[in-house]
Amino acid sequence: MRVLMVSDVYFPRINGVSTSIETFRQGLAHEGVAVDLVVPRYGDEPEMPGITRVPGRPVPGDPEDRLLAWSTMCRAVDEAAAACDLIHVQTPFVAHYAGLRAARKHRLPVLATYHTLFEEYVEHYGPSPLRRFAGGGLRAAARFLSRQQCNQLDALVVPSTLMRARLESYGVRVPMSVLPTGIPLAQFARGDGQGFRRRYGIAFDRPVALYVGRVAHEKNLDFLLQAMLRVLQHCPQALLLIAGEGPALPTLRARVGELGLKRHVSFVGYLDRQRELPDCYAAANVFAFTSRTETQGLVLLEAMASGLPVVALAEMGTVDILAEGRGTLAPPPHPTAFGDALGHCLGHPEAWSHLGREAAEAAREWSDRAMAGRLAELYRSLRPGRGAIQEGFRLSSPG
Repeated sequence: MRVLMVSDVYFPRINGVSTSIETFRQGLAHEGVAVDLVVPRYGDEPEMPGITRVPGRPVPGDPEDRLLAWSTMCRAVDEAAAACDLIHVQTPFVAHYAGLRAARKHRLPVLATYHTLFEEYVEHYGPSPLRRFAGGGLRAAARFLSRQQCNQLDALVVPSTLMRARLESYGVRVPMSVLPTGIPLAQFARGDGQGFRRRYGIAFDRPVALYVGRVAHEKNLDFLLQAMLRVLQHCPQALLLIAGEGPALPTLRARVGELGLKRHVSFVGYLDRQRELPDCYAAANVFAFTSRTETQGLVLLEAMASGLPVVALAEMGTVDILAEGRGTLAPPPHPTAFGDALGHCLGHPEAWSHLGREAAEAAREWSDRAMAGRLAELYRSLRPGRGAIQEGFRLSSPG
């Protein structure tokens, strides 16, 4: 079986969608499913078999991403789809419409993964006057567009049960499968924590909390900084490592200075996933996560696979992960309560040593091979030739 994945984002752009695409692509190969990609070109990426790069221009205000030309993307997807049995759309922008167009022409089944709950992002992006005066309208528009796009598909993949419930409340009626991205367990179980601490000048006995992810406003990192003030009351030597890059980095650095946390917060930037990131996880004592907009929380699973206890807010996609007996704690959503939990874990590691063992065991449920097998089953359940677009859909340019 050959599947075409279409996306407005992919490596070298680092985010959860790129990671999900590549993780499933590698896992599906073991299930007898070949995956071709049509994705953006960011620079001078080398040509690779099965990957078609489409040029684009930087998105205004977000130079990390690319705005792809409608006609160029449609042509590339159409050509790639001719040799495929199914189309899997990964993003709801130009890729969505190009995938639908090709599915209609070639009479292929089409499904999508709903990675991002855009309703929760409108308050962080776009012109500030628009956010301030039309926030409710923007949320309604996000729900309307999501409902319209999802109901144009044959099936939908969602990363969590809460995401499925939210989309059902929008009026999405296509079949939905809860299928989170898996993780390569072995990769995150063999990090060199002491080597990482040595490279970054961190004392071997210093208690370290770790955040990994995009440094963006929707990640609620100011909450985590406020919680650190409470952490220090329990564990005065605690250090918070922030691994990642993003648009909120200048604001967050300034906030660290305002709160007097310069000796207790360190920004280590983007880390290579194959070597540096597993080392970083291994160097930490506890993983801390305060985002309220995650559709899955993939980094929580990576941390758990590394044997790290997790202290996180139980919001959206993280609810499926944060359960008793899984090596996790989910404090109330207040900086003081969160800081108390995180500080106690860091200051009394012997009392919480069982959490690391529980976390590593629980992570096995989310292995990349297991999730790829479930996705392969879903692909094979969709009948080729049925016609990909539901009756009544009028295909048009998104803009």
